[in-house]
Amino acid sequence: MDNSFFKELIERRHQMLTSDYKSAQIASTSIELDQTRVGRLSRMDAMQVQQMEQALIRRRQKEIIELEDALERIQNGDFGLCQQCDEPINPKRLEIDPTAILCIRCAQANESRTG
Repeated sequence: MDNSFFKELIERRHQMLTSDYKSAQIASTSIELDQTRVGRLSRMDAMQVQQMEQALIRRRQKEIIELEDALERIQNGDFGLCQQCDEPINPKRLEIDPTAILCIRCAQANESRTG
């Protein structure tokens, strides 16, 4: 397996997410709660938008950590190996999700146990 391809893919995604993460943090500024300046419905709408932005920030932060973990696995020589059965993860699966840590078989088995 060509880890240089995956390293470049992961680094590009990491850079994009980091940039988006910083932009989202700036966009999720505090809400104006002065009732004389903003109507009740506008405040509620603004609060809902802020909550959605904060959820997006948390999701991006989680993805950034997963990408960093994948880069560490590349350095350690563990990238592309299922963390449960030690079998290789299909490269097509890694192209779609380079942060995958389980092969399809183990992922399905885990899902059937929890689902």
